[in-house]
Amino acid sequence: MKKMLNKDQNQEVGNSATAIQAGGSVTVINVGVTASEVMEIASNVSKAVFYELTGTAKETASIRVEEITEQVIKKLEMDYPAGLQKAIDPDFQYALFTVQKEYARSGDKDLGDLLVDLLVDRSKQEQRDILQIVLNESLATAPKLTDSHLAALAVIFLFKYTQNFGVGNHQLFGEFLDKHILPFVSKLTKNQAGYQHLEFTGCGSIGFGGQSLESILGTVYQGQFLKGFDKSEISNRPISVGFDPRFFIPCLNDPLKIQVRANSKENLEKFIEDQGVSSEDKARILELFDLGKMSESEIKEKIITIRPYMADVIETWTNSAMQSFTLTSVGMAIGHANIKRLIGEFANLSIWIN
Repeated sequence: MKKMLNKDQNQEVGNSATAIQAGGSVTVINVGVTASEVMEIASNVSKAVFYELTGTAKETASIRVEEITEQVIKKLEMDYPAGLQKAIDPDFQYALFTVQKEYARSGDKDLGDLLVDLLVDRSKQEQRDILQIVLNESLATAPKLTDSHLAALAVIFLFKYTQNFGVGNHQLFGEFLDKHILPFVSKLTKNQAGYQHLEFTGCGSIGFGGQSLESILGTVYQGQFLKGFDKSEISNRPISVGFDPRFFIPCLNDPLKIQVRANSKENLEKFIEDQGVSSEDKARILELFDLGKMSESEIKEKIITIRPYMADVIETWTNSAMQSFTLTSVGMAIGHANIKRLIGEFANLSIWIN
C-alpha cells in the first residue's frame, strides 16, 4: 500500500503496518499483537488441520480447533499475557498447530487442558534452549498416552523428583497426598505393557531393581516416621545448644518423646549450617535424626493409617515397573503439566530441566 501525505512525502508499508509521518518528532507506541490478532493468526495456522478432511469430520475438527484456540488465548491472557507476542514466531505457530491438530483428532478435554498448559509453559521460553525443546517434544508425545500413562508419570514425578516443604505434621502430609496423589489413584495400573509404552514414547526407562515407596517417603519425609527419643539423649551426647526449639520438637508419633525438627536429612544439614551451629553439634543432631527411625513395614503402616487409599498406591508401586521407572526430561515435563492441570499452581519446570 502506498500512502501520500503531501507532495514531498511518501511511504511503503505492509498491509498490517501503520505509517506515521510528521514535520517534527513522533512518539510511536508499539502495542504488540492483540488477542484478536492472535486468533486470526491461529485461524490461519489451523487451516492445515482441515486440508484432507471432508464432511462431518471437517465440521467437528473446526469446532474443536476453535475451542482449543480460544482456550489457549484465554490461558495466555490470564497466566502470561506476554506470550501472546509469540504468535508471530514460526516455532510457536508450529507448536500451536500441534495442539490444534491433536485436539481436533481426539476432542479429549483432559488432553486439551494438558496440551494448553504445556503450550503456555513453552511460550514463556524466550530462546531456543533445552526446556523449549523438551516442551515442544512433550506436545507431540502427550497425545500418544492414555489417562493411565499420564497418571503414572504424575505420581512417579511427584514421589521420585519432588519434596513438599510445607509438610510439617501428619495432617499436612495427608492433605498433601489428597491434593497431589488422590486424583490419580484410580487410574494407576500394574500393566507392564503400559510402562513399556512409556519407554517407547521416550518418557522414561525401566531399570533393574527399584526402590520401594516406603523407602522413598521414609527418606524424603523422614521426620513423619520417627519413634522419638528421651530428652536425656541431648545432654548425654552432649549437644551444647541443648533442647533448642529450632532443632527439637515433641515427637509426632509419641508425644512423651522428642524428635529432631526436620523432614529430610538433606534439609536438616542445610538448616544447621545456616544457623551457625558447631560441627560437633551438627554431627550429633544428625545422629539423633536417625535415632528411632521406623522400619519400612512400620512406615507403610503409618502411611496407610494417615490415608487408607495409599494401600492401593503402595501395592501398585510394589508390583509394577513404577518402582524402577526413571523419567526422561519429556516424562518429567508431562508429569509436571498433568499435576499442574489438576491442582493449579506448581513449582516452575525449570527447577528440574535447565
